Amino acid sequence: MNFIKKLIYPIAFLIIMALGIYGYSFYQKYVNENKVLKQIIERLEAESRIAEVLVTDVHFDEESARTFTTIKFLEYDSKGNPTQPEYFTFSGNVIQFQSLVIRFDDIKVKNKDKLKGKSAYIFWKVFMLDGPNTQEFEITSANRIPQGYKIETAQSDYEKKIWQKFWEYALHPDKAQRIGIKNAQIEAPGTMFVPGTIYTIKIEHDGGMRIDASPLPEILKGETIPSCN
Repeated sequence: MNFIKKLIYPIAFLIIMALGIYGYSFYQKYVNENKVLKQIIERLEAESRIAEVLVTDVHFDEESARTFTTIKFLEYDSKGNPTQPEYFTFSGNVIQFQSLVIRFDDIKVKNKDKLKGKSAYIFWKVFMLDGPNTQEFEITSANRIPQGYKIETAQSDYEKKIWQKFWEYALHPDKAQRIGIKNAQIEAPGTMFVPGTIYTIKIEHDGGMRIDASPLPEILKGETIPSCN
């Protein structure tokens, strides 16, 4: 009997310790997920997503008899900070930018009520329609967290999970409809891109996507600006 009592106490102690560790681990997971969710929501609070485009090169190729246009695409995150610029070259200059937009109202993730009314607007692709010679480049790869929304801290599986839901519903309308999402949509405005002009692309919460054009400031015309990197 004494032996059984001696055996029970350490077992009970181990069980209590295990429950304590599990409870602490569960609490930490909850705290971390809420911290990540708060940061995701902060990034979705921005009124618009903005990018700027500039023609950096135009040249004629005698072999193909085509004029090639290179553009620089610079996107700004939800805090107005520039992300890594990208360069795209097309065999023409009538270029379109494609975006995805979806509201988080009905995406079934933990604490979904905190995401209610928030929307994500993503620059997805840039392309030029030309029949069988159509050119297309990805700005944001499917199932990836967009540059402008990524949390800079340590990797988070919870953050990835939320964005995987975004892509799932944005790219599969049938799944979106089953849970009541009615406005997972694609927009793709375009314009003729010419040198000497700055193009500003905005994705607004209520107004959709648009491209504004304005001339370069006079001080920059005719100048080659060295890179500061």
